[in-house]
Order: sequence, then structure tokens, then C-alpha cells
Amino acid sequence: MNTTAATAATATTATAALPGLPRTLTTRARTLAAAVRKRCADLAGIESPSGDAARLDALAEELAAGYAATGATAVRRRCDHGDHLVLDWPGQQEDLPHLLVVGHHDTVWPVGTLADWPIEERDGRLTGPGILDMKGGLALLEGAFALLADLGQRPHRPVRMVIVSDEEIGSPDGRSLVERHLRGAAAVLGLEPGHPDGRLKTARRGSTRIRLTVTGREAHAGNDAVDGVSAIDELVDQLITVRGLTRQPGTELNTGRIDGGTRANVVAGHAEAELGLRFATTEAQRRTLDNLAHLTANRPGADVRTEVLSSRPAWPERTGNPLLRHVRSLAAALGQHLDGAPAGGAGDTNLAGARGLPTLDGLGAVGAGPHARHEHLRVDQLGPRIALLAALLAVPLPRLRDR
Repeated sequence: MNTTAATAATATTATAALPGLPRTLTTRARTLAAAVRKRCADLAGIESPSGDAARLDALAEELAAGYAATGATAVRRRCDHGDHLVLDWPGQQEDLPHLLVVGHHDTVWPVGTLADWPIEERDGRLTGPGILDMKGGLALLEGAFALLADLGQRPHRPVRMVIVSDEEIGSPDGRSLVERHLRGAAAVLGLEPGHPDGRLKTARRGSTRIRLTVTGREAHAGNDAVDGVSAIDELVDQLITVRGLTRQPGTELNTGRIDGGTRANVVAGHAEAELGLRFATTEAQRRTLDNLAHLTANRPGADVRTEVLSSRPAWPERTGNPLLRHVRSLAAALGQHLDGAPAGGAGDTNLAGARGLPTLDGLGAVGAGPHARHEHLRVDQLGPRIALLAALLAVPLPRLRDR
């Protein structure tokens, strides 16, 4: 049997227990798309940069209310830089392991961005800060649950969702919450945006944020320069060393922030840089971090310190991938063509994928430009994504791994 025929056969099997469901989901999802589009815009209108606890908590409250209207129970998990959310929906078969969905409600955009970049739709593209990453994904799942509720249906198994407030800075606090709820999960789904062409994400690189701190000695830059030790000069040299250490296959470096010194006439006594590293393999991650942990100063009197701020393991591509086959079959039953591919970014699904749990990401909105000023989602893809998510919730999962 060829691949197309096999997918079609699997699609028929996947929805056989729910006659007529694909057509009903597709039709109803088209009707709901306008409301979900508005919800995307409304959520993006609540600015929620990482670290802004008040704004993140306001958005968490709004999200909890929206999901509660679809039958969820919501619990806030306290965090100083913004509360996390844990939501639970009952399933038709409560004795089954839960389906875990992971998401986040923080964005990379500072407060005030909306003042010169308002949310608007142009040529079928809804644009605005955080609209794709990932206010759109949060709205889509709410729409999927609303669709099932409208049809008088519940998910096949219990569904749990963890929404963290610090994903965009590596989930330094949220990581432990996600890991806690990985235990016992049948599968893990991520609401990050898909690839620009709509494909899902089947693997993701590991990532680590590092703060490189240099301490020198201040002195008058004109009269007593010889008595000083420039932390900035030392940091520049260290960054050149770091670039050399990370110039290897499977490793990428981004120097995201540099700060230091006080005045032009003062030898800098302090300087620091924040580095973003990405790794194709766990071995590349281990080797690089070990090298960076042993940096030494070039200048007498200078001190160099490396601090890991957050880290996620690499989630490698795996052959077979029965969860992707299942989702492709559901998409085919809905009249959609869908596939998956590895992604360059990292996220909280790395925590599940690295453990070998059945995991897929990219089930959020379809669009392009996350973290950039052209960030947008495609309005015409809201309906298909709502239908796909609803099918994933309603249709029984196949056997995804050996018992």
C-alpha cells in the first residue's frame, strides 16, 4: 500500500468510532473561526512580557476564565515573576492517562509595543506582538474545547494543560512544573506555532542561556589607567574565545546582551554578557557547557564567572513517530494535508521529547515572524487548526509506545 493510501486507511480507522465527526468538526470550526480570531486579538492586546508579574497575572486570570467556560478547572501556581496555570478537563474515560498540553503566556515584547504596532489584519494576516508566539495557540485550544462543548462531547481522555509564565527566558521556574506533569502522560502536545508552511515540529534543538560575568578593577582612565583592570576589555576577549569554542557542528551562539562600565573616563570594573546557545545533540550541549564552565581570565586581577540561567535538553528526531502518524491521519480525515519536520528553536516540549515521550509541537497558529516585527498568523488557517485540535481531543489515541 502506498503512503497516501495508508494514510487514508489509517484516517478512516482513527475516526471510525465517531461517525460523521470529521465533517461536523470542519463545518463547526469554520463557524467558530471568527470568534477565535477575535480571541487571538484580545489576548494579544493584553501585553505580557516575561518578568512583568502584574501583567502576566492579569492575562492568566483572563485565560483561566476562558478555559473555565469550556469546562476546565484552573489552578494558579505562584511564581514571583508571574503565575503559571494548570488546567484540567475531564475525559470520557477518566481512568486513562492524561493528554498533556504545554504552552506559555509570556512574550518577548516590552510593554508599550502596541502603541506603535497595533493589532490589525491585512491581506488575511493578523499581526501584532505575541499574536503568533503564542497568543494564537492559546486561543485555538480554547476554540477546540468550545467546539466539542457545542457538540455535547468531551475529550476521550483527561486533558491537562500547563501554561508557564517564563518560557521565553528558558522556563527557569516553569520547567519543574512541566516536568511534574509529564509523569503519567500518554502524550505531550505543544501549542507553539507550526513551521511557516503549517508542518508540525517533530524535534527541537537544545538551548542554554548563560550569563558571562567579568569583574575587573576601577581606576581613573587618564591618571591611573595602569592601576585598573578593564572588565570590558576582558569580556571582549572572552567573547572571542567563546566564539571559537562554539564554532563546531551542531552548536550555534547568539550574544544577546552586553552591559558594563560606568563612564568613559573610568576603567570598567564590571561587565557581563548574556549568551544564547543552541545544540543539535545532547553531546554537543554537554561538551560546550563543560568548556564554558572552565573559562579563565587573560588579565591578572580579572575574574571570569559563567552562570547557567536556564537550560533545555535537545529533543532528537525519532524514526517511526506513531503520534505524528496519528495526527496526519486525523488531518487527512478532515481534508487537510499535514506533515512534520524538526525545528531550530527550543521550548518546553524539549523536556518531554528528550525523555522519549510521544511528543509533537507546532499545533498552534500558522504564520511567520515570531520575535520579529512582521510576526503574524494566517486567518484562513484558524478553522483547520481548530478542527484538528478538536479531533485530537475527541478521537482515541492509538498505541504510541511499547508497554
